[in-house]
Amino acid sequence: MNRVQHLLGLSSPPIAVAFLDAPPEGVRKWEMGAAPAGCAFWRQAMKGETFYTVAGDHHNCAVGSYTHNIALPPERAKELEETVGFMVANHYLDMKEVPGIPVWSRPPQVVAYGPEGQTSFNADAVIVAAPPASAMLLYEAAIRAGAGGALANVLGRPGCAVLPLVEKTGALSLSFGCKGNRTFVGLPDSDIYVALPARHWAAIAKELEVVISANHAMGQYYQSKKSQFPILN
Repeated sequence: MNRVQHLLGLSSPPIAVAFLDAPPEGVRKWEMGAAPAGCAFWRQAMKGETFYTVAGDHHNCAVGSYTHNIALPPERAKELEETVGFMVANHYLDMKEVPGIPVWSRPPQVVAYGPEGQTSFNADAVIVAAPPASAMLLYEAAIRAGAGGALANVLGRPGCAVLPLVEKTGALSLSFGCKGNRTFVGLPDSDIYVALPARHWAAIAKELEVVISANHAMGQYYQSKKSQFPILN
């Protein structure tokens, strides 16, 4: 089991994601059939699979293709406008929000996925599905590791945009997980996503043990203080 997964008691391992110019050596190509969206690949990586995808594997989600800077083929180019139009018509999205959606800096040739610590490719980001209490511990560890600040980057939809948000800020970013993402990944209502720059991951994992110990000490302190106030007992 992944060390961070064990420390936090997570139901699934953190996953590594890489936007690459060529297929990574020794990693198999995705050949398990069409997927409804790029975030569906998160689910497979959380199950322990390592693989890479090509542009066409992402085309079934126009919005996800947009955030990943993957162009739709000419015959499907209108799907982005149609999807956004449907979202706006159903009051799921306001058109003025669209310019603020993060987009990966340049078109990737492939996007690779796998459980963190079990991949041979150099990841760009690590995604952790975690309940808020565990997300708080990762947040504190990221601050100690120089990968975050007191004010965290947070977005709701689209959930996959947390990846370019991490690229843009170079810091821990949170995603509440949009409706599509939660549907395709099967993310429990109790969890959110914590996305972190992969280059800081080793330091974050190391600091996490310190953070957990510190929170245990503070928990004991607060429980002692709580016992002094009858209104809380």
